[in-house]
Amino acid sequence: MKPPIEGGRGLSTRLRTAKGRTTASQKWLERQLNDPYVRAARAAGWRSRAAFKIIELDEKYSLFKPGQRVVDLGAAPGGWTQVAVQRVGGAGKVVGLDLLPMDEIVGATLLQGDFEDVAVEQEVLRVLDGPADLVLSDMAPNTTGHNATDHLRILGLIDLALDFASKVLVPGGGFVAKAFQGGTERDLLNRMKRDFASVKHAKPPASRKGSAEMYVVAQGFRGGSR
Repeated sequence: MKPPIEGGRGLSTRLRTAKGRTTASQKWLERQLNDPYVRAARAAGWRSRAAFKIIELDEKYSLFKPGQRVVDLGAAPGGWTQVAVQRVGGAGKVVGLDLLPMDEIVGATLLQGDFEDVAVEQEVLRVLDGPADLVLSDMAPNTTGHNATDHLRILGLIDLALDFASKVLVPGGGFVAKAFQGGTERDLLNRMKRDFASVKHAKPPASRKGSAEMYVVAQGFRGGSR
């Protein structure tokens, strides 16, 4: 997918400093207003600019296929779930799961709960009516500003998401998770290479240039079906 193209003369929008608004929130608002992916997401009806990240990863790795069963972990506000619904089509099944409530997405089943809960896991499999073909995770921990701590936190989330994926994936299935620069650490990476035929790291164009964000894409699950 080509990045959204902005028309005009490349002018940026600046906000007047509002009383009570911090410098950080001021910069965040200006970045949102001047982000072509944010505007393109609104125009296309995506709930977040993150939709373009999974679209770009799909175009590179062919993640989605018609009729697939897909689970989106940490799905709120629902951008990745929307893309999954569109790409698997009416014959597919998509479950969006989050601790937070989400507004309805036509074509998807939205569940509120913790994916580590066995009852939630069983409900996901019930809704899918079988094992998943693809598990997605765009989850990220709250950052502390301490790179080593933040890296350990994101690795912990990947590990938990991978545990879930290993329980619900069909043989040959795929797993996509958010990581930070530096990728996954050795033990986790070795585990993924053992369990999947292909493991790659990628930074889609929609990820902000200054962000440490990247994604791990694992395909060809070698485990057995439930």
